[in-house]
Amino acid sequence: MSDWPDGWNDRNDPHGRGSGGTQPEGARVMRHVQRGQVPPPAAPVPPVHRPVPSQPQGYDDGYGQGSHGDGYNTGQVYGGGGRPPRGPRVGPAPDWRRRIKVGSLTLVVVLLAVSIGTYFWADGKLKREVDLAKVIDRPEAGDGTNYLIVGSDSREGMSSDDKKKLHTGSAEGKRTDSMMILHDGSNGPTLISLPRDSDVEIPSFVGSESGKKFPGQGRRVKLNAAYAEDGPELLVRTVEHNTNLRIDHYVEIGFAGFANIVDAIGGVEMDIPKAFKDKKSGADFQAGKQTLNGEQSLAFVRTRSAFAGSDLDRTKNQQKFLAALASQTATPGTIVNPFKLYPTMGAGLDTLVVDKDMSLWSLGQMFFAMKGVTGGEGTSMNMPISGSNGSNLVWDKAKVEQLMKQLKNDEKVTVTGN
Repeated sequence: MSDWPDGWNDRNDPHGRGSGGTQPEGARVMRHVQRGQVPPPAAPVPPVHRPVPSQPQGYDDGYGQGSHGDGYNTGQVYGGGGRPPRGPRVGPAPDWRRRIKVGSLTLVVVLLAVSIGTYFWADGKLKREVDLAKVIDRPEAGDGTNYLIVGSDSREGMSSDDKKKLHTGSAEGKRTDSMMILHDGSNGPTLISLPRDSDVEIPSFVGSESGKKFPGQGRRVKLNAAYAEDGPELLVRTVEHNTNLRIDHYVEIGFAGFANIVDAIGGVEMDIPKAFKDKKSGADFQAGKQTLNGEQSLAFVRTRSAFAGSDLDRTKNQQKFLAALASQTATPGTIVNPFKLYPTMGAGLDTLVVDKDMSLWSLGQMFFAMKGVTGGEGTSMNMPISGSNGSNLVWDKAKVEQLMKQLKNDEKVTVTGN
């Protein structure tokens, strides 16, 4: 006979625990049961259900699925409540101030590197061929900076087609086609054209190639003859002797370089007051505002026959054009645009001849001074003329003396020219 109550057997507790709870029981204390008595059935203990965290979409429990189809989840199997949910990884917020500082510093370094590279590239293109140390008996230096700017008829680097297109002819060597003194001082820039037909005295000088000293003989010639006789050094010597003004820097540009600069910046806008033609230079202009390309610009500044052979009218056109060229070149649209800056600098620097002490910085100051003349900050004029000696133009001695004194002392210019 069994000691278990009637109706109680192993089927009611297949695990031998006698309880419907989910946790194992401790040691069971059997009550004393008298025969014939049936104990009341024990109340079932409801199972403890812990909340199972919902799993993110696509969650994998390591067995190929996030939950079982029978509703029995992994949290119930292991009794640990399931794995913690996998949310987005939370890290420190980005330090935008630091990123902006690093980006700004990087940009500054890149711009500095490009600027330095551009400076040395351009500086290396300058042809420092004129040695002002060979010029003797020079006047004392004054205040401000004086540039002697020369446009030569050099055809160096030009093909036969270029010479034909630009109406330059094929003469050998080179001569001065225009000459100007640009004074850059505290009272604004002053641009003075020196007519190439100016009547001047050739002083004593030392030959630029031979080193031999040639004594002055009181010869009076046209100013452009000095350049033709012994080049830039004698030209500087002659200008200084006849003006008593020390020239600090020399700048010369040939036909090809002049035309190429104009084309590189997309042309120069000019307001031509009167229509004129000149077969020798190829000029053919209508009156009014118009944009000149390189070929037209060269014809404009070289035209002489259209003005009854007068060099004074031509020098006025040269001043007007060069000031406009500088004004339209020294602009942010050209300087900060590499697609304009590099072609413009390359076109000009390839044919630019300067003195050995000329720096790229000084050259830049010269262009900005030229721009100032156009902007109304300075003065442009011809050298004062009192008459002529044959075909030579004679300077007004009193006015020239006063003008050069004002420039030397960096005073406001009150003298007027022709």
